[in-house]
Amino acid sequence: MSGTNAASGAAPCRFAHYFVICGIDTETGLEPDELAGENFEQSPLKRTFKSKVLAHYPENVEWNPFDQDAVNMLCMPKGLSFRTQADSREPQFHSFLITREDGSRTYGFVHTFYEEVTSPQICSAMQTLYQMHQAENPSSATPSSSSSSSSSMDSLASSLDEADSPSSSSCRSAACGGYDASRDTLYVSKALCLITPMPFMHACRRFLSQVHRAVTASLPPPLPLESYVHNILYEVPLPPPGRSLKFHGVYEPIVCQRPGPGELPLADFPLGQTFPLLGVENLVQLFNCTLLEMQILLYSQDYQRLMTVAEGITTLLFPFQWQHVYVPILPASLLHFLDAPVPYLMGLQSKEGTDRSKLELPQEANLCFVDIDNHCIELPEDFPQFPNKPELIQELSEVLLRYGISPVGGSQQALRELEDDGRNGNLGGEQLAVLELLQGNATLERLQALAKRTGVRVEALRGVGGEGEAQGGRTAVDEEELRNAKLNVQLREVFASRFTMMFADYEAFVIQSAPDLESWLTNREQMHNFDKASFLSDQPEPYLPFLSHFIETQMFATFIDNKIMSQWEEKEPLLRVFDGRIDKARLYNVRAPSLRSSNYQRCTILKESAQAIEQRLLKIDHTAIHPHLLDMKIGQGKYEQGFFPKLQSDVLSVGPTNNNRWSNRTATAQRRKDRHRQQTEHLTLDNDLKEKYMQEARSLGKNLRQPKLSDLSPAVIAQTNWKFVEGLLKECRMKTKRMLVEKMGREAVELGHGEANITGLEENTLIASLCDLLERIWSHGLQVKQVCADTHTHTRADTHTLSNGPERRKSESSLGMPSLRESVIQDMRHIQSMGEIKTDVGRARAWIRLSLEKKLLSQHLKRLLSRQALTKKLYKRYAFLRCEEEKEQFLFHLLSLNTVDYFCFTSVFTTIMIPYRAVIIPIKKLSNAMTTSNPWVCVSGELGDSGVRQITKNVLEMTFDCQNLGKLTTVQLGHDNSGLLAKWLVDCVMVRNEITGHTYKFPCGRWLGKGVDDGSLERVLIGELTSPNADEDCGRGCRTPDMQHSPGQTRRASITSMGGRGYKPTSAQIQEAIGEAVNSICKHFHKPEKERGSLTILLCGEVGLVGALELFFHNGFKSARLFQKTVFVWDFVEKAVAYMESADQMGDMQETAEPLGLTCVSLCHYVSAINSSPRNIGKDGKFQLLVCLGARDRLLIQWLPLLVECPVIQRMYEESALLRDRTTVNDLIAVLQTLHDFPITLEASLVKGIDL
Repeated sequence: MSGTNAASGAAPCRFAHYFVICGIDTETGLEPDELAGENFEQSPLKRTFKSKVLAHYPENVEWNPFDQDAVNMLCMPKGLSFRTQADSREPQFHSFLITREDGSRTYGFVHTFYEEVTSPQICSAMQTLYQMHQAENPSSATPSSSSSSSSSMDSLASSLDEADSPSSSSCRSAACGGYDASRDTLYVSKALCLITPMPFMHACRRFLSQVHRAVTASLPPPLPLESYVHNILYEVPLPPPGRSLKFHGVYEPIVCQRPGPGELPLADFPLGQTFPLLGVENLVQLFNCTLLEMQILLYSQDYQRLMTVAEGITTLLFPFQWQHVYVPILPASLLHFLDAPVPYLMGLQSKEGTDRSKLELPQEANLCFVDIDNHCIELPEDFPQFPNKPELIQELSEVLLRYGISPVGGSQQALRELEDDGRNGNLGGEQLAVLELLQGNATLERLQALAKRTGVRVEALRGVGGEGEAQGGRTAVDEEELRNAKLNVQLREVFASRFTMMFADYEAFVIQSAPDLESWLTNREQMHNFDKASFLSDQPEPYLPFLSHFIETQMFATFIDNKIMSQWEEKEPLLRVFDGRIDKARLYNVRAPSLRSSNYQRCTILKESAQAIEQRLLKIDHTAIHPHLLDMKIGQGKYEQGFFPKLQSDVLSVGPTNNNRWSNRTATAQRRKDRHRQQTEHLTLDNDLKEKYMQEARSLGKNLRQPKLSDLSPAVIAQTNWKFVEGLLKECRMKTKRMLVEKMGREAVELGHGEANITGLEENTLIASLCDLLERIWSHGLQVKQVCADTHTHTRADTHTLSNGPERRKSESSLGMPSLRESVIQDMRHIQSMGEIKTDVGRARAWIRLSLEKKLLSQHLKRLLSRQALTKKLYKRYAFLRCEEEKEQFLFHLLSLNTVDYFCFTSVFTTIMIPYRAVIIPIKKLSNAMTTSNPWVCVSGELGDSGVRQITKNVLEMTFDCQNLGKLTTVQLGHDNSGLLAKWLVDCVMVRNEITGHTYKFPCGRWLGKGVDDGSLERVLIGELTSPNADEDCGRGCRTPDMQHSPGQTRRASITSMGGRGYKPTSAQIQEAIGEAVNSICKHFHKPEKERGSLTILLCGEVGLVGALELFFHNGFKSARLFQKTVFVWDFVEKAVAYMESADQMGDMQETAEPLGLTCVSLCHYVSAINSSPRNIGKDGKFQLLVCLGARDRLLIQWLPLLVECPVIQRMYEESALLRDRTTVNDLIAVLQTLHDFPITLEASLVKGIDL
């Protein structure tokens, strides 16, 4: 026992933790493997049977407890397989990993071979099974072309090799897939496995291969096998960082190396095989899907291919790490994991002859399906592309071509390029030798044909001559490993370089607000750790679509968490390497903007990184102790060719007893670590509490890791699904809270004025994330056979049951808008009529966006889920939507989103046709409700205008269809002044989007007609979005609105009406109004472009610049004339211009300074252009247009002195008027001067018909 403890104490520094043997247990006999999907119609030789762990050494390691069921399942994922002498029995190699609950990984490397069955009971049982099968299926005796090639451990290459061999086919025809104990020899699979803490794949593969060679060789090995197993378990240490290590196998030495502290972490799985399997473009797309944390399913017949692609793609994520479910080889007993509504990366073994279309996958809206054997990939429908994707593919292709690998995928292309380069003299000696070897050898020509059918790299044939000597005494295998290691690191450096450039300044946006670790862990959920909006605003425009999605992922959140915690704890290794590279990049890039350029910058350290690997592998730093004789019992472990012996457990369960320097160092280092850990526990918070907070703060994916593979009971599976449900509910709560904080928090800063200061890109990202969550909730536990994979399909199924149900209508005033039907069915019909959307997933997301914009998402979903019979039919019992309490909380969280306004449907689907309804509401007590003239209306929004729409005479309502106008801003209302009753007093115009239900009110409160008010036949009205609870106010048109409640009336009514009602703002109020209007315009332009609202409202709206200047010009204005018509401000402007023109003709202006003269010319020109316009916009409308044009062209402050100096002002303004106060006018000019810094643009509806 003490020996075991001593061994386990040094386990963290040992190269291997366990040596495991799996195979058939002769005592229990043949047990069908029910979890592997047994098919009793198959021949017994094709069925799978339960395997068992026959032995493992040592018994247990403290740092890595042995999970017997998990190891057995992953060593033999499809159980035992049997062969006869007629079948291929080539050994196979594959690897696996086990992810522990704390996120750490243990790697397993498995060498599977076939051993003769010597147990008469097993042979007899197989004979009996075959006879029973033959009796039940007489037709099965007919020879089958695939009789013995469908076993789980057959590789594609070996089965095709058999198909090409005439001798093997004739031999198989004799047995025709059957078994006769009297003439056939029975073989069964057995697995040798090394479990290691680090992925030294090549070294483990060579060690296991040599152990198997020792078993099958005619001569016994130099030492008992126990010596070699004991050596690798206890006497071979892990290589120190930045060093290489040589240890000895049975026949040849084996070399492995470990990257240094500043290098990329260890990755031994060959990317040189991953890229040809998929092609560079497909692999970059897969890499992109992994970064965006989609569901990724790898599919292949070969276990090692699954592992190679999975490890290869996660290796390229540096400095980020996959945070969710990660099962590169998914055992048959864990297929329910595919139903997990969370991101995952899993590998599924394909059965021979299985069609992709027959796979029953729970939902595919967010699924990336990778068919490795067929070199193809099925991508999700819509996701942002990785920045500089073409340039990245080009650089990767060049690296691959330097090593003779085709970037297209498939090896015939590589051979064709080799031949072309050979003819052109572009090949080096090494590559040319490969080409000559391929062209001149009959055996290799056959292998070349086989390579074409299997997708194996042609370059892999370089070492076919065996482990012959190469230059410098190194074997061909050594050279191949060196080549693979150099290729690996160069491909990884290309990807790492991209992240270094993209996130070179990420530290500037990390928010470190907590004073200590404990307070940060406690308040983690409430804190914003990264200034996303500022980071995005600082990035090149082409990067934004990808980055806005990526910074919402869990791997990025964990990366930022690690960065924040590094101020209190030791830096996480990947973060330390990445930060070091950024510091180095800054030294070489003194100009910071070059780090944020969208121009592609190639990796500059490819040669340097490859040289570091080569130097370590060519110059060995450390050599482990040689295997040696152990103190073994004589007579045990007798060598018998072809059979793996029973090893002596007593010598393998304990480590070395001598106190060598390595074990002393390890023990001392371990004691030092223990002391440091104990001190840390006393100085900081309790570890249990810390772990609790960390688990809460970290990813949902970490909370949803796969359970122990040995726990396969229904209760554990139910518990796993319950974790999924809890995780989804928590994610829903966090997402809705985040959306509310982003929206309402910014509005609070704005004190209720203007729009929320949130970028359209950021808001769109949050809503897209909500759509992802709803899709996962809707698909959780969905019955696969229903082929109902998304929200839209469920909704469509539910509309049949809801079609007869009641439909809510918005209660609106009968004098205003007619009521709008609100129902799931109506919204579904709108979505289905949108021809721009082609897929069910797209329609589902459009429906979610529409419901969110209408503030009906929670209500619609509640109505859909009220049909329990349909829910039970579509969903399994454990589904999220069948958990009543969680479902109610989910709907409550969605209901909270109704407190803010979203335009997530209107702003995204900009090209669709939308029906609009317009209603003109007159002031009936003061005018006729109808007019004999021909009215018209033109509606304008942020995305365009409707064009002039004629309104049927004596009808106050109309509907029209036009392309989405976005948020509505202005309405132009007018008539042609025909008929006897051509005068029209309009209270307001109401316009409603019939799809979203958004209703806009455009206040007027003015006459339209000649000889009344200011003589306007056309008015430009500025709109405002009405709130739902103000519906009854929308149509209040039975009386003249109160002055203070009508934004249009306050500033547009004539001075006579203002004076008559006694409303005269003070000088201070007028100056304050001007300051507020100018300040709002300045703030508008200081926002990022995507965050700005409507400039028209700031210029012409209720508290806009035009209204404030009108108040200024009205102050002290002598507008009322006894027995004469009312005089308007525009009359003053026209008289002033007439005076300037007459003075110019008389020569009085010639002595004026030239700039002032030019200013007079410009003012006269603008007024003349406005008066000559074909539009009948009235005198107040003309003044509004003059102010807008002057602000746009930066002329207002030049025109004001002219108007002040004009003698006309003395006749039309009182002595106390603001316009006659020089100090006040100078202050006004100074305030307006600040607008010159901004490019003011005017809507087309404001300047229509003006030619300047």
